[in-house]
Amino acid sequence: MPEKFHQFQRESNKALRIGTFLVLSIIVIGTFGYMIIEHLSLIDGLYMTVITISTVGYKEVGEQPFGTVGKVFTIFLILISLGSLAYIGSAIIRFIMNGELKHYLKLYKVDKKIQHLKDHVIIVGYGRNGEQAAMELSENNVDFVIIDNRESVIARIDENPALLYVKGEAMQEETLEKAGIHNAKAIIITSPDDADNVYTVLTIRNLNKDAIIISRASELRSVKKLKLAGANNVIMPEIIGGQQMAKLVHQPDVVEFLDYVLLQKSKDVQLVELSCEDLSPAFEGKSIAALNVREKSGANIIGIKSASMKYFFNPDPSTILTKDHKLFVLGNPVQINNLKEWMESETVATRNKS
Repeated sequence: MPEKFHQFQRESNKALRIGTFLVLSIIVIGTFGYMIIEHLSLIDGLYMTVITISTVGYKEVGEQPFGTVGKVFTIFLILISLGSLAYIGSAIIRFIMNGELKHYLKLYKVDKKIQHLKDHVIIVGYGRNGEQAAMELSENNVDFVIIDNRESVIARIDENPALLYVKGEAMQEETLEKAGIHNAKAIIITSPDDADNVYTVLTIRNLNKDAIIISRASELRSVKKLKLAGANNVIMPEIIGGQQMAKLVHQPDVVEFLDYVLLQKSKDVQLVELSCEDLSPAFEGKSIAALNVREKSGANIIGIKSASMKYFFNPDPSTILTKDHKLFVLGNPVQINNLKEWMESETVATRNKS
């Protein structure tokens, strides 16, 4: 299907170019032909050519009626112009009927939508890993743009009108800029080619210093190179898959529980990250116990990430909170939202303090 589509595209574009060339050639030949045969001025020759090929049928210009040669030339001009216009018309009909017009209109709309995106995610590669990443982002209402250069993949993406994409190589700055790299908050690189991934990371980091870059690696020796290039995180699907299969042997319930929390679709329970950046001044410098998390929201704080990038699991209630902390909270969406509102509410927090 993709090859046929692009074959139609090439044929239609070729037909349109040939048709345009024929019309311009007829205008030039007609204009100079009338100038030579009937001794018309340039503007009169052009005027006579246009009304002839358009079959308007106005009166001949010039001081004298056309002679035999002029009439034969006019007949010749009409015949070849009708043939050229018919050729162009058929090309336009094929252009519309083959779906190319619809395709170009979609690309125009997609480009417009991408230009207005901010804090979106760019997914490089739409294979199995890329598609899973897209599904997860979509379920969490996160905007994303896909970059891929494979014809078969682009055809598959085209089937879903909700997907935004750019066809091209992610190693090229032009492609990344079309995908809105300057406004992106994160980039997920799913290609299995480590060398390409390193170059892609370098290109991305040159265009966006602050974006989070998550790259796939196929070989262990590539992890360090990708991090040196600027990747924030490097994932090896083979290692993760192997570890999970091994844990299913001796800790099956733990694995299934974590899968349920992290991968389940119902969203009855979520493990989320809450930043303390907007923590109410009344809570800043206070302990976790002062939040009354369980009583006020029903959620549970199961971990903390400190400003020094250290992780603390099952933190002590006496742990002092600062705006640099990030909390890992377990609960349902309502409980988590209640906790977020409670942490940021100055009025409630002040009342609690008093």
